Amino acid sequence: MAYTRFLQALAIASAIWGLSPPALAEDAEDAAQNRDEILLKTGSRVLGTVTGSREGVVTIDTDFAGTLKIELDKIASVRTDNPVVIQLADQSELQQQPLRIENDSVLLATTAGVQESVALGDLLLVNPEPWELGQGYKWTGLASFSMVTERGNSDTDELDYKLETVWRSLRDRYTAKFRGEKDKNNNDTTTDNWYAQGKYDYFLEGSLYAGFQVSAEHDKFADLDLRYLVGPYIGRQFYEEPVFTLSGEVGMSYVNEDFIEADDDDYAAANWAVNASSNYLGGDSRLYLDHRGILNLEETSDYILDLTLGLAFPLLWSFEAAGELVWEYDAGAVDGVKELDQTYRLRIGYTW
Repeated sequence: MAYTRFLQALAIASAIWGLSPPALAEDAEDAAQNRDEILLKTGSRVLGTVTGSREGVVTIDTDFAGTLKIELDKIASVRTDNPVVIQLADQSELQQQPLRIENDSVLLATTAGVQESVALGDLLLVNPEPWELGQGYKWTGLASFSMVTERGNSDTDELDYKLETVWRSLRDRYTAKFRGEKDKNNNDTTTDNWYAQGKYDYFLEGSLYAGFQVSAEHDKFADLDLRYLVGPYIGRQFYEEPVFTLSGEVGMSYVNEDFIEADDDDYAAANWAVNASSNYLGGDSRLYLDHRGILNLEETSDYILDLTLGLAFPLLWSFEAAGELVWEYDAGAVDGVKELDQTYRLRIGYTW
């Protein structure tokens, strides 16, 4: 009786949809055939649309779990029905070709129709962005702020803001940064500072690049009306993987300092910078470190060291939250001004 009722329900559903049970099976089979397939080494099969591969990770859009990122070393095979763009480690490009991966090899169809294979380690990118093919620039950036307002026994207003943006091509890179802080307590300004920097990098052979920078900064309560720096540098990208990126720069510069009360100064300086980040904690979180230094070559006891440590993690719609610890040390601070400033900051930002 139960089996009869099941058949009746199936017949009614089929009539509603205008399909017979065999037609339903055929449609499901056709849907599977029109989808890309990733077979994992565990035996699991993932169906969807492969949208790209970079840095050892394949990205696939699925109906059941949204976008998935799967490491290549966990994949037994990949098959795409739709053609993709493949870029190999030797920078050669293969246009409009289905992706086939089997037995740790990438199977390629040549113009003569003969299939050949290359080692999986030689697969650099699948569906690279235009800038990765030498076409234009990639634009990324971050705009963030934190604000505190208190009203009661004391009136407090605190505002921190930060803007960073990068335009990058295979040939060169432009970077612009601007950040600042302005705080008031009972209508009296207690913090008033900002920093701006512009950089241009030109990539040389391998991981080396040469650049030129201009920066300016102001800190009212450090007696600094304006400090600006200009000069060239040489840099190296030591590592550039999601799990760890590390770059360093050293250069020479001219520094000019205008103080509010103290005597103005200018000097030749050595400058350096170290930048590192890591997604080691997972979940698209990001640990980062930014450090810069300036050494007065005419008076080596006068130097500046800035260090920022932070942890950023994603929210919704490209927003992120981050906690930061900032140390700013000025060995040549004027009389009456502390050499070390420490700032603890929680900010919300938008990334693109």
